[in-house]
Amino acid sequence: MDGRGPNAVTLEEVARRAGVSPSTVSRILNGTARVRESKRQAVEQAIADLDYRPNVMAQGLARGSSMSVGVITQDIASPFYNESLKGIEDSLAGAGSGYAPLFVSGHWKKEKEAECLSLLAARRVDGLVVLTGVVDDATLLDHATRMPLVITGRNLQGPNVVSIHADNEQAGFDATQHLIELGHTRIAHISGPEGNLDAQARLAGYRRALKEANLPVEERLIATGDFHETGGLLAVNQLLETRLNFTALFVANDQMAYGARLVLYRKGIRVPEDVSIIGFDDLPASLYSTPPLTTVRQPAYDLGKMAGDAILRLIHGQKVSIPTIPLQVIVRESTMRRRGT
Repeated sequence: MDGRGPNAVTLEEVARRAGVSPSTVSRILNGTARVRESKRQAVEQAIADLDYRPNVMAQGLARGSSMSVGVITQDIASPFYNESLKGIEDSLAGAGSGYAPLFVSGHWKKEKEAECLSLLAARRVDGLVVLTGVVDDATLLDHATRMPLVITGRNLQGPNVVSIHADNEQAGFDATQHLIELGHTRIAHISGPEGNLDAQARLAGYRRALKEANLPVEERLIATGDFHETGGLLAVNQLLETRLNFTALFVANDQMAYGARLVLYRKGIRVPEDVSIIGFDDLPASLYSTPPLTTVRQPAYDLGKMAGDAILRLIHGQKVSIPTIPLQVIVRESTMRRRGT
């Protein structure tokens, strides 16, 4: 070694070591060369001997590509979206694609999300991944005419588009049904932000479970949160202020369930002896809450990895097959059978 480091090795040095022209090395690297196998092997051996690492960005620019994928999340600090972003990052890196993600946050605001889309388009990203999102379908489909798009949390159909969505309505039904099976008939709900498709679907599942069990749907036992801990705190205070009795609480995500649990603790309301709580997402912290939280498991990391794999296949013009995302109720100590039933 001459102390220059592997990045200092040039394509011309590889060509001299292999006994071929620099253009041949370049075409072998980008997969467009039609050469004898012996020549290909000589180039690959020279690359290994010199520990040559091609400039992926330069190769991308030569092909008219930025070698980047734009990713719009709602909140980078969110434990759920953080897991999804890890999945995307690992998918792009694990495939050895050379693509790098560019992360931006929409913060549940349609205008901000549209601004993020325009920003990423100006950066000439090669594909877009939108995690859930609140921007309208027409805007997304317009961007999909210029680059591949993967969208989670909604069923969007169109050319150059792949949708990844779970059955949140059925999962909301299953969460509420779990409480009904434990003998609870007075079940309150803290929903997510108004206009959020996942939140709407979970609320619809809650309503359906009550109706199928011939239980009344009391609108005053439904409070709206914002998917953050403070939102759960404020929402459960709103429910308690109605002075309506409830023995169980279905919360639309784990973060709000943490906030709701804190309020109940401060008011001397025991979980689960007085009120059973079930959340949604199965965040890592839910296993360590007090008591450990019963919740609906949504594989956030796997969802992100699936989105990363899908956008790479779309970029390369390949077909994409999306398996069903499994959602299941994980029973822990925050729910129990209603006393006297």
